[in-house]
Amino acid sequence: MTGEARVGTSGWVYPPWRAVFYPEGLAQRRELGYLAEQVNSVEINGSFYALQKPESYRRWREETPEGFVFSVKGPRFVTHMKRLKDVEGALANFFASGVLALEEKLGPVLWQLPQNFKYEPGVVAAFCDQLPRTTAAAVEVGRGHEERLKGREWLHTNEDRPLRYAVEVRNPDFGTPEFVELLRDKGVALVVADTAGKWPYFEQVTADFVYVRLHGDKELYASGYTDEALDKWAAKVRGWREHGDVFVYFDNDLKVRAPEDARALARRL
Repeated sequence: MTGEARVGTSGWVYPPWRAVFYPEGLAQRRELGYLAEQVNSVEINGSFYALQKPESYRRWREETPEGFVFSVKGPRFVTHMKRLKDVEGALANFFASGVLALEEKLGPVLWQLPQNFKYEPGVVAAFCDQLPRTTAAAVEVGRGHEERLKGREWLHTNEDRPLRYAVEVRNPDFGTPEFVELLRDKGVALVVADTAGKWPYFEQVTADFVYVRLHGDKELYASGYTDEALDKWAAKVRGWREHGDVFVYFDNDLKVRAPEDARALARRL
């Protein structure tokens, strides 16, 4: 069975988009809804910098149409500060923070590792084993949250759904068959990241879905994709759909290219 293609942007709150992609005079609170009319998914990246609130996740769910899906970027406190070690409390805080309020619109959770994080098989394997694989299991993990979240936690799910995870690595030390097999064994997707050659590029399929982040093919976070480049990515996505769902997010937003490129790729698919 062919999977579904989800195409969108990494985030949506960007002042340079206003009066360029977003219509002039559009209220900021309407921006997500406007973007959701153009694409069928978006990557929440504010969750990388700080825990978001349940009311935010609920509002985002309500502002988007039926069938829309959010991917959520996991906290940098887990990946960059704790470096995947001793993260029981941090994971509990994340899953209690309201992410489950997205309900049926919750897609994969992305974990982006820093460039100076080298491959440590035991650490990566142990981290993957700690990740709850269903929303009901995530509720149980969330019950271990810190006291500071008391009164603003979200600890229920209206239906027990599977959870998916993706890992983006930025150190060439991960370029080993062992790492690919580890992720395949854990059912975690290895992110396909186009980074203008700055960081490693992988295309191995390690899960029942594929996660793609397009940061720019010529200039990191800035360059737009030509028609020829978008045609090539569309062909890749069609091939990956044979393995399952495909999630593609444009993160080349410095020159307001991300939303236009996302629309252009979506049209091709």
